[in-house]
Amino acid sequence: MAPDAEEPDPISDSEPDTPPSRRRGIGLCLSGGGFRATLFHLGAIQRLHELGIATRPDFDTVTSVSGGSITAAQWALALSPSLRGATPSAGPEAISSPSYHNDIARPLQALASRDIRTGAMAKKFLLPWNWFRGAFVIDTMVDRFEEAFGKGTLNLLPDHPRFVFCGTDMAFGANFIFERDRVGSYLAGYAPPEGFTLAQAVAASACFPPLFGPMRIDRAALRFKGGRAKGVSADERKQILEDLRVTDGGVYDNMGLEPVWKSHRVVLVSDAGGLMDAEADKNFFWRIQRYQSIQDRQSRALRKRFLISGYTQGTFNGAYFGVASSTTHYPGARDPGYSKEFAMGVIRNIRTDLDAFSEVEQAVLMNHGYALVDAAVRTHVPELVAQDAAFGLPFPALAPPAMAEDELRRMLAGSEKRKLTGRR
Repeated sequence: MAPDAEEPDPISDSEPDTPPSRRRGIGLCLSGGGFRATLFHLGAIQRLHELGIATRPDFDTVTSVSGGSITAAQWALALSPSLRGATPSAGPEAISSPSYHNDIARPLQALASRDIRTGAMAKKFLLPWNWFRGAFVIDTMVDRFEEAFGKGTLNLLPDHPRFVFCGTDMAFGANFIFERDRVGSYLAGYAPPEGFTLAQAVAASACFPPLFGPMRIDRAALRFKGGRAKGVSADERKQILEDLRVTDGGVYDNMGLEPVWKSHRVVLVSDAGGLMDAEADKNFFWRIQRYQSIQDRQSRALRKRFLISGYTQGTFNGAYFGVASSTTHYPGARDPGYSKEFAMGVIRNIRTDLDAFSEVEQAVLMNHGYALVDAAVRTHVPELVAQDAAFGLPFPALAPPAMAEDELRRMLAGSEKRKLTGRR
């Protein structure tokens, strides 16, 4: 039975697939997963820069969700003097040749070493005058990201590559995008980007429930035009948009696939999202969380099957690499990296949180992303490598053979636990 033409396809969203012969460009998708994802992706993009992939003319689009949006924001900031508050006289060299270590890695590592969620939550629930301020936590989150990324608006994002920050449209249940040319969803409509800051885009993309409430879009009924929601009258649409809210992009698409997998020739996916383990039944509250986890797991599995199917059928080319994998999975790997047992038993269990990450946690995650993307690209899309740079982990002293995995396990003990009062 054919799907109802009036209903959007929940997997392919708004636009039909582009035939393989007409697909263009390389798209990189950075998943959600708190600071774990931020750091894993940070290691991956270091290697993509070293291999010349991230600077290829056809490296077209970077999509991101939640923790991945934190990485993407710093990357975009490094590429745009306008976002950094620089003058136009900074010249094209400042745009095309940022220092990866000084302009991307170091600021992100400094941010990930801070707890940016506990203080906001404590002030919300411990100070009575904040109890009825529904937007207090998300507003505080915006403030934290303004400290990191400034107050530049989205129209100042770099021309190339295209950065797309993904959230979830809670009114219509669609992918909600923040990019250089527009903000919105195909069902709610789109607004000009000048009214939205990079910090707001990252906060909306990363406000994972239930710790952070959704971001309310002010004056959406006046700002958003178009929209293809079926069966909604003009009056109903206006009423809905009067209180339009956007939440974490992972609620809809935790891998950020929507903006690229229907149109790009190459789709690279860096996935550091959360995984679900088997557990015995505990109590009523555990079940509520478990229902959501199972739904999330099935949604992610379905999208991953569509992705892998696209690879195998030749609809598009590319590579997927996940935080639970190891380089031994890839025949083209040049470095052993961390073992499968260590990846599954330790790295994949590191918390997905916006609490402070230690130097060891940061180093292991960056090393892992670096090694995996190198192995995945060499195995599945070796033709993308523009320059065969020497392999050098970001933190070689915290990886075999310099350090045994048993010692790393000891150093990372407890890294899977979230602490209510924060770590630092």
